[in-house]
Amino acid sequence: MEDGYRVGAVDIDVDGVPARPEQETFAASITDEESVEELLDRFGTPDVLVNNAGIVRFGPLPDLTTQVFRDVVEVNLVGTFVMARAIACRWIAAGRSGVVVNTTSMSGVAAGPNAGSYGASKADVAMLTSQMALEWGHHGIRVDAVAPGLIDAGMSEVIHAEAATHEARRSKVPLGRLGAASDIADMVLFFALDRASNVHGQNIVVDGGVTGSIIAHLRRPASLNSVRMGE
Repeated sequence: MEDGYRVGAVDIDVDGVPARPEQETFAASITDEESVEELLDRFGTPDVLVNNAGIVRFGPLPDLTTQVFRDVVEVNLVGTFVMARAIACRWIAAGRSGVVVNTTSMSGVAAGPNAGSYGASKADVAMLTSQMALEWGHHGIRVDAVAPGLIDAGMSEVIHAEAATHEARRSKVPLGRLGAASDIADMVLFFALDRASNVHGQNIVVDGGVTGSIIAHLRRPASLNSVRMGE
């Protein structure tokens, strides 16, 4: 790539991974320790790990089966742990530094309706990021996380495909636009570069201001907009 990285993409279904000339693709299950170790033996130990695998299963909690709840936690949380631990152990054994970038979500900061265990799993990844940062920092391993907001890409493409939904969600973003995949990629790259050498244990929300705008959606009488309260 233009930033000098050799990139390996990992998915349990390699046919679903977009082909890019600068990218090697590997089939592996991120929740299976043996599969992950075999992957690292083939690809080698990377300098940067980006944990970006994730799934969501929508539905009200009363309708959610325990297995569906567990499936999301298994991929989003356990998979993040398995990948990061395997690579961190290799870094530590070799006396190497490294960077881990986990993917959380604004849904791990503020709950959304019918999101099942997705938000809970992402909140757990944020805490796991803090735990990794605390334990691995003295080995020279930096660990941070990026929390995407309303992104018009990836798993959210199907949500934003409907014009009315696209506009309704866009209108709630203080910056006035949905996020792009490049917004998240740029944040990940920042974490990976030396310019972020003192950034550690952070969960940076990239959402155009959505999670900080809750009160803006609560109505109050227009007559109060020009009145100084408490006098």
